[in-house]
Amino acid sequence: MISASRVGRKPITIPTGVDVKIQAHEIAIKGPKGHLTLAIHPHVQVVLDDKVIKVEPNSVKGYCRKGSGSKLQNAIPGTTRSDINNAVYGVSTGFERKLILVGVGYKAAVKGNALALTLGYSHPVEIIAPEGITIETPSVTEIIVKGADKHLVGHVASIIRSKRPPEPYKGKGIRYFNENIIRKETKKK
Repeated sequence: MISASRVGRKPITIPTGVDVKIQAHEIAIKGPKGHLTLAIHPHVQVVLDDKVIKVEPNSVKGYCRKGSGSKLQNAIPGTTRSDINNAVYGVSTGFERKLILVGVGYKAAVKGNALALTLGYSHPVEIIAPEGITIETPSVTEIIVKGADKHLVGHVASIIRSKRPPEPYKGKGIRYFNENIIRKETKKK
C-alpha cells in the first residue's frame, strides 16, 4: 500500500473568488490575480470536495518492490499538493520578489513591459517581462517582480539578478531583498 507524505495528506481549502476545475490529467485554477493550469501526475488522484482539494496517491494493491518507482509514488503526492497550493495562493493573493540595486550609478526604470537597467556597463540592459509578470520600481534602486506563478516570478527575478550578481569585495550588484552577501577581505601585500 502506498502512503502519502504528511504534506500530501493536508487538504487545500479554496478561498472565495477562486474557481477550480479538474479535467482528465490537468487542473485549472482561476482567480482575481490570474489563471493557471497544472498537469496532474499519473500516480496521483486529485479530488474536489466542496471548497476543499485533496491529493491522494493512486491505490495500488500489494507491495512495491524496490526499484519499481516506490520512492516516486511516495513523493509525488506531496509535490503535487504543494504545486496546487502554490497555484491557489498565486491566483488569489499573488507572489512577489523584491530586488535591490547596490552600487554608484545603478538605476532601474520600467518602460511599458520592459525593465531598463543601468548597471555600469557601456550599454543599458533591458529585460522584457513575460506574460503574467508585472515589474515595478518604487524607487530607482528597488525592483519588485509580481505574478501568480511562483516558479515564473522566481525565474524572472533570477534573470534580473544574473545581469550583475553581487560581488564579494564591496557588495555591489543586484541582490534579493534579504540576501546576505558574505564579504571577503581584500588581498594584502
